[in-house]
Amino acid sequence: MLKHRGKILLGLLASFMLILSGCSLPGLGGSSKNTIKIGALSTSESTTMAYIIKQLIEHDTNYNVDIVGNMGSSIVQHQAMTQGEVDITSTRYTGTDLPGTLRMDPVTDPKEALSIVQKEFQKRFDETWFEPYGFANSYAFTVTKELAEKENLKKVSDVKPLASELRLGVDNAWLNREGDGYKAFTKKYGFEFGKAYPMQIGLVYKAVQSGDMDVVLAYTTDGRIKSFNLVNLEDDKHFFPPYDASPVASNEVLKKFPEVKGILEKLAGTIDNDKMRQMNYDADVKMKEPAVVAKEFLEENHYFDKK
Repeated sequence: MLKHRGKILLGLLASFMLILSGCSLPGLGGSSKNTIKIGALSTSESTTMAYIIKQLIEHDTNYNVDIVGNMGSSIVQHQAMTQGEVDITSTRYTGTDLPGTLRMDPVTDPKEALSIVQKEFQKRFDETWFEPYGFANSYAFTVTKELAEKENLKKVSDVKPLASELRLGVDNAWLNREGDGYKAFTKKYGFEFGKAYPMQIGLVYKAVQSGDMDVVLAYTTDGRIKSFNLVNLEDDKHFFPPYDASPVASNEVLKKFPEVKGILEKLAGTIDNDKMRQMNYDADVKMKEPAVVAKEFLEENHYFDKK
């Protein structure tokens, strides 16, 4: 009992010292006046892009950059932006934010989708949606090569005769999302899977490779598709909208730190799907830290030679 009370007292003392020191938890304020906060999803892709932006800003300016990571969804990112907890989000996808944040119908034309999100984010949220990096991280229903060959699965429609017997693993956000989520998918393709299991996106690849899942919803730029010998099925009914990736920044931070706009603009059109897939492979399969992957990209492309 005394030992338990001692732990409580130590905890209270630590909290008291934290308050006295003026510290705060990451993402909850307390940064210095010259610090920019970048929000990243829990994926290696989003985290790597956050470090690319961070390292560029810190190289080209005297500003400090903090990364607020492990954001679970675009909704969490958006809330953090509107509440001022982050200043920039490293990866926002047109096909996600159109039906999600904006509550608008999905658009199949990439240029139209980009034009809409850029206009609406300026008008509604006073935020700038920048030109895409150059890669589009779309969803793809994915199976093992063995199952694809055994059942002659090449496109999503080929799954229909087997669907009631198959287990589907999908990321948490997509399962209940309106517009381009599971409910809309079943209407478009006319079938449901036997069971659908929500899980973190990073777990779906191992789950299908090991046989715990039969089909998973993967990301097209994920390096583990090649590493785990998986096959993406063609979206033959064109259900998924374009998911071109861009950074989004609050106009307030762009006014406060004017150099940031030019830095983010330098990244437009510089990373295609193959390059992003390779960087994701380096992080997820080779187990390199995203910060290292980001630095290697910037060095290879001589960003540190420019200013």
